[in-house]
Amino acid sequence: KSTMTERGSSLMLVLMVASAAIGGTLQYGYNLAIMNAPTTFIQTFINETFLERWDIQLEDYQVTLVWTIIVSIFSLGGLAGALIAGPMTIRFGRKKCLLLSNIFLMSGALLAVTSRAAKSFEMIIISRILVGINAGISMNVQPMYFGESAPKHLRGAISLSSAVFAAFGVVLGQVVGLREILGSEPYWQYLLASNAIPGFIQLLTLPWFPESPRYLLIDRGDKEACINALRRLRGCEVQSSELDEILQEQADTKGMRASRPWELFTDRSVRWQLITVMIISSAMQLCGNDSIYFYASYVFKEAGIADDKIQYVSIGTGTCEFTACIMCNLLIERKGRRFMLMGGFILMTIWAVVFTIALSFEHYISWMPYLSMACIFTYILSFGMGPAGVTGVLPTEIFNQTARPAAYMIAGSMMWLNLFITGMIFPFLVSELSEYCFVPFGAVCLLSALYVGLFLPETKGKSLSVITSEFHKLNFKGQQRTCPSKTQAQYQLGEVCLSTAL
Repeated sequence: KSTMTERGSSLMLVLMVASAAIGGTLQYGYNLAIMNAPTTFIQTFINETFLERWDIQLEDYQVTLVWTIIVSIFSLGGLAGALIAGPMTIRFGRKKCLLLSNIFLMSGALLAVTSRAAKSFEMIIISRILVGINAGISMNVQPMYFGESAPKHLRGAISLSSAVFAAFGVVLGQVVGLREILGSEPYWQYLLASNAIPGFIQLLTLPWFPESPRYLLIDRGDKEACINALRRLRGCEVQSSELDEILQEQADTKGMRASRPWELFTDRSVRWQLITVMIISSAMQLCGNDSIYFYASYVFKEAGIADDKIQYVSIGTGTCEFTACIMCNLLIERKGRRFMLMGGFILMTIWAVVFTIALSFEHYISWMPYLSMACIFTYILSFGMGPAGVTGVLPTEIFNQTARPAAYMIAGSMMWLNLFITGMIFPFLVSELSEYCFVPFGAVCLLSALYVGLFLPETKGKSLSVITSEFHKLNFKGQQRTCPSKTQAQYQLGEVCLSTAL
């Protein structure tokens, strides 16, 4: 009987994860990848539009600039999505927020599919912004929804499935973008609008699943709904220990409103938690991994791969990250967050160095292009094993319910802002630095590994109160152990204050 209840439990949880992620982080990976295949067709379309409208023949660099804006504007949409995600989750809840974000997606898909007939590349730019807003909301809300709905022993693995679906989205986007499917000249507008299909699947399936139990109890004060949601998600009677932990968090945050992002910057009791999510979220993009998907053609051309083979080699990059994310999912609850993050960044540093050496000698040694291609794959594998998955889990584990939406807004903003910056400068880095283009990324990885090793405590299987007390030592280093003030107490769950007792 116990195995049956466990199976029921895991099935409901797995289906909820799949439904949320198909229209969530899968969209992020998918929209990164589909822009690579139609590069030349859209560049031609831009040129033709300018010629027809204004009788202007654009220079190559001008076409590249417009194209780079189309690609990178997705990140600015993502930044806007990350900023509105916090208030939306507080107002509507996690599940409804994911469903509402599809309004932006469907509007974007409609603009993309009609842009060619309307002879307007501006419609593609607006479409990319709207799709970016959708991805920005889901990248913030989905890990929060998962982290709050999963049992403690599965929290890391369930939250990490966001990264697995993002990587699967990359592979799916690369496959759909093949010349044989939608990556050919007559069909590129359908390729850009194909992201509506996962959105439809989410709209049809997600309403059947429960809201986040923590949101229902802590934010809405609805204990009955919380118990029902837990019962459905676990497939059995609610464990008193799990309910007690949520009730404890509710008691500690009673009467407190949700924190605003700027308030976290002035609150000393979350200083190192905030520094941690800002550094790790920025490093996730500044390491250059996601820019490889934006500009896979550029990178592989630089590595000496023949033009007609590039689209097939590109699929390998997505498959690498997908495989690595699944491996990370299996290992995270055994090895812990700190080990996976640090290991991923150290390996990426090594591959960046090898890649630079390989590119330097590719004109002298015939097999060097293959080594540089292998380095790209191993770089992506290392990213998938650590930073890709663990980054999204951290804010759920190190911030409490009142601070979590604001923490995700800050982490998401850093991620999207840095994705925009790397997306804009990546083609110029490749052309200007040539064989040394991965040196800045290697430096970012090395510094990130050092930070994780020195300052990030392990969070695996720990309650929020234990994690908070570990950060408390960093936040109030060198001070007498005094009881935190009332505003700080909201983060010091379970902290024992000895000074008042003595």
